[in-house]
Amino acid sequence: MGLPVDARYRMMAIRAVPTLTTPGVLAAALEEPLHRVVYVLRTRPHIRPAARAGRLRLYDRDAIALIRHELNAIDARATRRKGAEHE
Repeated sequence: MGLPVDARYRMMAIRAVPTLTTPGVLAAALEEPLHRVVYVLRTRPHIRPAARAGRLRLYDRDAIALIRHELNAIDARATRRKGAEHE
């Protein structure tokens, strides 16, 4: 009937605990101002919190990658616009 109870417990303990972070911690990790991260989270409906703790929204690693991508896209558009103004 499967594994003994103590072996099942050890297997459960080995599983990684998901790391969830708040927007403030995300901003620090991305080395971006908090207002830019919050703007991306507010305006991109496809970036959803992985969990909530009271009023806090908590994001996983996938969200970090999406936020980084969106910030890079914003910077690229701004650079393109600035280049077009100088032509």
